[in-house]
Amino acid sequence: MSHWLHRIYRGRRSMLAAVIAGGILLGLIWPAAPRGAAQGAEHPIQSDGAYAVADVVDQVGPAVVFIEVQYRQVERPRTGPGFPWDPFRFPSEWFWPFPQPGPRSGSGSGFIIDEEGLVLTNQHLFGRPDMIERIQVTLPNRDEPLTAVLIGSDFELDLAVLRLEGEGPFPVVPMGDSDALRVGEWVIAIGNPYQFEHTVTVGVLSATGREIQISDQSEGRVRNYRNLLQTDAAINPGNSGGPLLNLRGEVIGINTAVSTRGQGIGFAIPINEAKKVLDDLIHRGMVVRPFIGIRYMTVDEAAVQQLQLPVDYGILIVDVIPQTAADRAGLRVYDVITQVGRQTIRNTEDFLKAIEGMQVGDVLLLTVIRDGREMAVRVEVGERPQGL
Repeated sequence: MSHWLHRIYRGRRSMLAAVIAGGILLGLIWPAAPRGAAQGAEHPIQSDGAYAVADVVDQVGPAVVFIEVQYRQVERPRTGPGFPWDPFRFPSEWFWPFPQPGPRSGSGSGFIIDEEGLVLTNQHLFGRPDMIERIQVTLPNRDEPLTAVLIGSDFELDLAVLRLEGEGPFPVVPMGDSDALRVGEWVIAIGNPYQFEHTVTVGVLSATGREIQISDQSEGRVRNYRNLLQTDAAINPGNSGGPLLNLRGEVIGINTAVSTRGQGIGFAIPINEAKKVLDDLIHRGMVVRPFIGIRYMTVDEAAVQQLQLPVDYGILIVDVIPQTAADRAGLRVYDVITQVGRQTIRNTEDFLKAIEGMQVGDVLLLTVIRDGREMAVRVEVGERPQGL
């Protein structure tokens, strides 16, 4: 190879190496294009990476709303939804990102999930439905707020659904799959912290499966949250009920709680938890939960000796709630359940696994030991009464 040809060859190799190196460097600096965008996803966002977050905000931002709740005047102010609220009065280290600017109002966030105007948000924004005077919802692209009606809510899951009173079709936030999330992936929160409308923050999914407790003074109960998503995306008062999104622009969680002690510790309800109960919330106004109506414990050595049981395993019924499925089936206190169908029950964990997934109307065939004799009892699963 002549000298000048060798110089051209070496120059082209250098340029190729520079291009490859530059591509690697850019890949380290800019977020990768959203996963699934090239696989024919239902709601993909096409992005060159540098503007992935901005593309998500452009697409779903119009469907993220600002919620204001007006309450009727009461004789004596007290802490709770619709009243002056101080998160540091709570004994828990967690609180809702839910500002309370005055004795008759509250505010939060939500997002539209249906073109006809259904809004998904947190239930704790409406802790006293009987005291609500008016709900107004402001959309980013509309000058005037719309009136909304609370059509369904659930205390345990802290979910609520509103229906907008206005002409559609409305913009919609597509739902993702929270079970497919990976710790460390990018997430985006959109909401209205401190009434700074339509604020966008970015972080990563820090963890999954978190459990926390928050005292609800308006209800006089403690909320036990399970299976929450944890994120370091900034969540502040006013973000309650807003969406936590992936880089495909799909909602994967509902922003719900933050830590009073640390920074960058926020929590969201997985969207798959909401999917399971949306139909009940929309059409029945509440979540219908299957219920048998017994309180029980694992059979232990003390129970075997005191009750002279012929077995040392199973679950011992310690209470039968009147007018429930168990009561109608004839179950009694001190009955021992040793089987559900063909599955042997040795402890409470076995029993919970055996009845997992049961639905109202299902029939359970229980093997029961009563007064030393084995018998079969058929129980038609009922609906859990409100308040239990």
